[in-house]
Order: sequence, then C-alpha cells, then structure tokens
Amino acid sequence: MITKKITIPNKLGLHARAAAQLVKVVERFDAEVMANFHDMKVNCTSIMGLMMLTAGQGEEIIFQATGPEEQLAINSINELVNSNFHEPA
Repeated sequence: MITKKITIPNKLGLHARAAAQLVKVVERFDAEVMANFHDMKVNCTSIMGLMMLTAGQGEEIIFQATGPEEQLAINSINELVNSNFHEPA
C-alpha cells in the first residue's frame, strides 16, 4: 500500500469536474485507491463520494492505493492535482 498526502490547490476545491477527472485517472490503473479526509474514506472511482468530501482549496487529502499499479495511480493523481486539475489559476 502506498499513501500520499496531497494538497488541493484550485479555487473551487474538489468540485464535480475535478472529481470526474480524478475518477478518470484512477480508473486507468489496476489499483484500488481510497481518499481520506476528515474522518471520511471514499473510493476514488466514485464522483459522488469524492464530492461528499467537500475538500476545499488548501486542504489535504490522504490518498491510499493498493494493487499492482498503486505507484502509477498515486503518481498520476499527484500530477493531476498539481496541474490544478487543468483549471486556470
């Protein structure tokens, strides 16, 4: 299992479009990825689950990945988030 804490940089936080992008990234890999935020733990293949976290700008989410491609999944999530979910700054 790989665990990584990632800070949400974009103004709108983990909103619907950002959550959908995150799901698309996670679904590409042979790994189960969970997001932990304030006593909530959700599967990263669920847009609604991710939105229910209501993680805003500057807040940290802990991602945990398990499976053959866990490192690739975590690296790709990190790249997506660090790209600001491809949103303007």
